[in-house]
Amino acid sequence: MYWRRIAELPTWLKAVMVGQLVNGAGALAWVYLTLYLVEDRGMSAQQAGFAAAAYGVGLVGGNLGGGWFGDRFGLRTVALASQLLWAVSCIAMPFVPGPSIALVAALAGLFGGAGRPNLSALVATSLPAERRREGIALSRTATNAGFTIGPPLGGLLATYDFQLVFFVDAVTSLVMAAIVWRWVPNARQTKALSTIGLWKTVLRDRQVLIVLATIVVVDTVYRQIFATLPLLLHDAGTPAVAYGVLLGGSSVVIVLFEAPLAVRLRGHRATRVIAAGFACIGLGQAVVALAAFGAWPVLAGAAVAIAVMTAGEMLYKPTATAHVADAAPDGMVGRYSSLYAAASISGMFLAPAIGGTTYQHAPRLLYPVAAGLALAAGAVLLLTRATARDVLPSGSTAQQSSVS
Repeated sequence: MYWRRIAELPTWLKAVMVGQLVNGAGALAWVYLTLYLVEDRGMSAQQAGFAAAAYGVGLVGGNLGGGWFGDRFGLRTVALASQLLWAVSCIAMPFVPGPSIALVAALAGLFGGAGRPNLSALVATSLPAERRREGIALSRTATNAGFTIGPPLGGLLATYDFQLVFFVDAVTSLVMAAIVWRWVPNARQTKALSTIGLWKTVLRDRQVLIVLATIVVVDTVYRQIFATLPLLLHDAGTPAVAYGVLLGGSSVVIVLFEAPLAVRLRGHRATRVIAAGFACIGLGQAVVALAAFGAWPVLAGAAVAIAVMTAGEMLYKPTATAHVADAAPDGMVGRYSSLYAAASISGMFLAPAIGGTTYQHAPRLLYPVAAGLALAAGAVLLLTRATARDVLPSGSTAQQSSVS
């Protein structure tokens, strides 16, 4: 039954998912960026955090602008250009001098970020509303299937030569670009609304604003997995490959269970599912906090924390992505997807900047505060349910009702 549902997807979409699998396997460079800057380029944790934050700033900019450019010039065109320019940035990173690292990182984020909302919009618009969570979960599954290989491979390459991490990332991005060029059809271009018109529409949508705001908070908390957890493990004497294995194991769980879970929960209100995911992120950070305080070995605490946060990721990420697309007015799915994409990766610059500084000066404060913020975000979603509208994508019709 489940495999039959996958077979029913458009051929080009299945080809893109193969590309996402390959690209996910090579998505190494920015996972290990802070560790690379500390170990290979001699930066302090705070310096590395701010350099990595530059990548996050570019990523947010790319995500914010990507949807507009996709609507104006074509989703396929922008996705293709994004992959090509991303590959150039990866190749350049090991060769640029220290003062230029932040600039190259920001450009890499800008180029890479521009493609993400366009691929999400392609998936959302190619499927009926009741299958959007499932389709987005399948798309994420393809990326995470590759990610089961990527982090352990990156850890091994890093022990030999950190530059190989960036080269492999570039090659797999070129593979993805070739698949987009060969398989993805040209979508009908739409007249882009002005930025002012977009913001007026969004500001009137209280539900979307609440979701976007809480996503910013939780993404900053969630991405401590990448920003400071590897530093905590490093300081505890854990080799880089062990961290890669943990991330790879997380991806295995996502590959096996995220899409079936999305199908199972497709009739449940989106905000309930998202809030449950936020709670898991908070609990995972609480586990890391206990490890940082010496309650149990850091590696064991990291393993448990990543397992709990993986459950949270499977609950909130595909659901929130589809939820915002469902809320978009006609002709604005690309731009709404762009806003969500920007919110969902805001932690790329907030997490390393805030986390790196806090880890250096008050490491025991970082994880308890992170846990509290994620739990508070989930509470906000549930407490605002009485006046916000929600979507129940059951059957063939998306139903509008109050959030509960």
